[in-house]
Amino acid sequence: MLGVLGLAVLLVVVTDRFYGHSSLAFAAAIIMLLVANTPMLRFNCPACGQNAFFRGPFVVPWPSRTCTRCGHDLDLAPSQNR
Repeated sequence: MLGVLGLAVLLVVVTDRFYGHSSLAFAAAIIMLLVANTPMLRFNCPACGQNAFFRGPFVVPWPSRTCTRCGHDLDLAPSQNR
């Protein structure tokens, strides 16, 4: 994630330096960051489905070790019996 952020900033700075201010560079940076963040949305608690990156109304860049809704330990290996 940090690498994509650096790449997005670099894209905007290089575009601004050589071609002038461009809204397209900002749009491309936003799309890059959205695509890089989509795997975060699939990291849910197996017991209740709450996302591990959401702490109430806030989103944090690191997952919780326990679910904030049901208290399930998210460090446990997923069960192979489905």
